[in-house]
Amino acid sequence: MSKIRFGLIGSGWRAEFYIRIAKALPEMFDLAAVMIRSKEKGEAFSAKFGVKVVNTLDELVEKEPEFVVMAIKRGIVTENLITLFERGIPVLTETPPGEDVEALHQLWDAYQKYQPKVQVAEQYFLQPLYASWYKAICDGKLGEVENINISSLHGYHGASIIRQFLRTGFENCRIYGKRYWFDVTETYGRDGMVFDGEVVKCSRDRLTMEFDNGKVAYFDFSDPAQYHSFIRTRQLTVQGTRGEIDDLTIRYLNAQNIPVTQDLRRIDLGVYGNQEWSHYAVMLGEEFLFRTPFINARFNDDEIAVASCMVKMHEYINGGEEFYGMADALQDMYICLKMDEALEHPVTVVETQTQPWAQK
Repeated sequence: MSKIRFGLIGSGWRAEFYIRIAKALPEMFDLAAVMIRSKEKGEAFSAKFGVKVVNTLDELVEKEPEFVVMAIKRGIVTENLITLFERGIPVLTETPPGEDVEALHQLWDAYQKYQPKVQVAEQYFLQPLYASWYKAICDGKLGEVENINISSLHGYHGASIIRQFLRTGFENCRIYGKRYWFDVTETYGRDGMVFDGEVVKCSRDRLTMEFDNGKVAYFDFSDPAQYHSFIRTRQLTVQGTRGEIDDLTIRYLNAQNIPVTQDLRRIDLGVYGNQEWSHYAVMLGEEFLFRTPFINARFNDDEIAVASCMVKMHEYINGGEEFYGMADALQDMYICLKMDEALEHPVTVVETQTQPWAQK
């Protein structure tokens, strides 16, 4: 594979992921330049991260990236995406692509008009654990998957995993539930673990999603504790006709209908005396369910997933298939908005309607 040359728009926390990835694998990724409109801010950013910074889109295009990564504030994504569509610039954009239903429709109209080369960096299904769970589903270990209980991801990220794992496509659904509030002790901050014992209020959203094809999702997310806590963890259960995923345990029937129980085993290099430091694989018994595409790269799980998005974007614009296209991104954000609507009207059924991007 040729070196992947990309441009970057943005200077926030997520933009830094792409810079770290490019620096960690210079033989694979080539960061042409970062676009920051403010000259003063751009100069400071360039000095801090050791990257070339430009101040206009024209200057970025002059660096000849094969695609641009857009990692900017949520509220201005839609208008900037449409600008790139109009100019025919291939773009990998961070989530979500729009903030409300009107913006989603505006984006779809622009997509239909300009037919751009665009994918969305919804990365969670490419993380080692989620990819391993999905491989077990695709291998048929669970039989026909019928329900999922997911307590790990918020909003559109959760919707993406629900639709993919249940294979519901663009099916409509009925959503109902409620938001609760509970006290939790802080354990984690920007500088690592905290020990002051501060107790804060934390929301917990519980929603049921019933799809037209009979499949059901139970959504459970606690914000902000679930992403940043040592005493609130992630949980996932997926049940099918022949087995279930119970977080790190998978139970299934083999070809002779003998029940098998196995645990996922993560293989990381550089622990307990090993000289390297990187993730290598996730195994179930003697099977590899996931192996990193970036051997010996010092990436965390999210960096593996984001780097995979860039590789898949390179493949897509060179004749490959979509990996997370505009229709899927819009559908997941649309479901997220309907989830929010259900939370605003506790224990009231909210129904989704077929949107333009879902029509065949």
